[in-house]
Amino acid sequence: MYRRAVILAGGLGTRLSPYTIVLPKPLMPVGEYPILEVVVRQLAHYKFERITIAVNHQVDLIHAFFGNGSKWGVQIDYSIEDKPLGTMGPLKLINDLPDNFLVMNGDILTELDYGKFFDEHLKKGSLFTIASSTREEVSEFGVLDVSKTGFLAGFKEKPVKRYQVSMGIYMVNKKVLRYLPEDKPYGFDKLMHDLLKSKEKVRVKSHSGYWLDIGRPDDYARAIEEFDRLKVKLLK
Repeated sequence: MYRRAVILAGGLGTRLSPYTIVLPKPLMPVGEYPILEVVVRQLAHYKFERITIAVNHQVDLIHAFFGNGSKWGVQIDYSIEDKPLGTMGPLKLINDLPDNFLVMNGDILTELDYGKFFDEHLKKGSLFTIASSTREEVSEFGVLDVSKTGFLAGFKEKPVKRYQVSMGIYMVNKKVLRYLPEDKPYGFDKLMHDLLKSKEKVRVKSHSGYWLDIGRPDDYARAIEEFDRLKVKLLK
């Protein structure tokens, strides 16, 4: 089965400043490897034959490091944006996408089985599948439940709120591309609103294992701290 992936690596990495002043975010080291190399190794392990890296910021550095992908036994090519096109807009520049393909951010640490994720999307005949993770948010305060008449009706000490968040990993059917405008920024959020408005069914696949987006300095520091303990699971 032919497996194709698109890695979105064109962001400026402003949330990760000042680390990204010198290096683009996908080349930031986690342990002895750039985060994007960890991703490429994983995709190669799960039998993805071709990876397109969508870039614009410091493209020469990324191209110099990854080349044609032969080092990892996978074909790598590049789609270059002349201007930022958001998270989904870059897909419109790639003219040879297959009927179904993986799309993901290039700054993610997870042990998600990309092969199973790909296969399940095909088996279900989905238009769009989102990999999700459960996140918890603990309130810093005691929360008051106040009645309409101004009296205390209930109280919760630092309650925990749980919700599903996108992992930045998607399976996409090519039919989705008709929603994308030509040469204009278009994000994941806009696509989700457009698909919901059109009453399209978007599947959500929950992942209970490890996931970390290194987009912020605190998360990057956490990734460095945790990588040695987890690299047996993360490195393929």
